[in-house]
Amino acid sequence: MKKKLALTFTVTALAAVMALSGCGNNNANNNNGSTTPPAGNGGNGGGEAKAITVNATNFEFDPPDVKLNAGDKVTITLKNDTGNHGLEIPDFNVNLKNGESATFTVDKAGSYDFHCSIQCGSGHADMVGKLTVS
Repeated sequence: MKKKLALTFTVTALAAVMALSGCGNNNANNNNGSTTPPAGNGGNGGGEAKAITVNATNFEFDPPDVKLNAGDKVTITLKNDTGNHGLEIPDFNVNLKNGESATFTVDKAGSYDFHCSIQCGSGHADMVGKLTVS
């Protein structure tokens, strides 16, 4: 319950920060080159805008499984709580370091793995998560 409440608070806080900083984005490379068509081009009538913060610790992601719907436009942010970690989602050409965000549209259903992209120690190989798109 505490994790769910913390995630809800984090997502709400991130949405507020994004709304307040909409005119001042000086990081032109925050999506690491990923470009996808806007929601609605997948034939499903479009999706929702979602803001998700993934917290990284030694050696796990929280949340480990992110559930989305096809057509959702997601902004994912990596926050390192403990250690130095990255977050890579190869299927969406996303590779984040601490504090970075990427925005992309999940245009088809499926299961997409993400993992730590920075060698972070003995538990590095176990640092994996999943985007589940229905």
